[in-house]
Amino acid sequence: MLNEPAMIEDMNNQHSSKLYVPGERYAKVIEEAANAIWKQNPDHLVIADGNQIGTKVIPEISHLPPLKYPGQVGDEYLSREMLEKFYEPWIKLAQSGTGVHCGECGSNNKTPHDIFLAWFGDVVDILSSNDIGFALWNFRGDFGILDSRREDVDYEEWYGHKLDRKLVDLIRKA
Repeated sequence: MLNEPAMIEDMNNQHSSKLYVPGERYAKVIEEAANAIWKQNPDHLVIADGNQIGTKVIPEISHLPPLKYPGQVGDEYLSREMLEKFYEPWIKLAQSGTGVHCGECGSNNKTPHDIFLAWFGDVVDILSSNDIGFALWNFRGDFGILDSRREDVDYEEWYGHKLDRKLVDLIRKA
């Protein structure tokens, strides 16, 4: 719904501090926006990004349905078919000979690892089988293969870093 929400001290300075939006305020904005969307389309899936540029959990919105993939989440069934439909216009563009690249792929480290790998495995397969390039949001950090700080990963030690071997293996299949 909102990309990287934060309280920014100086909106005219891209390097300004990005602070936590008070949880109650964030939840109120999300709830009002979601209700406006659901008034037009009651079946529309609404997703809220993490607080403080996507790095912090917002416990105040914990009433949202639990994440499953594939599976029913709220009124929508999340599946490979749903992803194929989503990527269809990009696939057609790639098939026309135009280069297509999907940047900033991945999932926040608070998404359960098994759900992330199932979903991202489908994303990577769909993109790569249609000659569409992709890149993780970052190599090292919350979305990366190194030092992601996921709590549910059996990391491999790699030159002083924590390597997510399952994610590396998934990407190498592309």
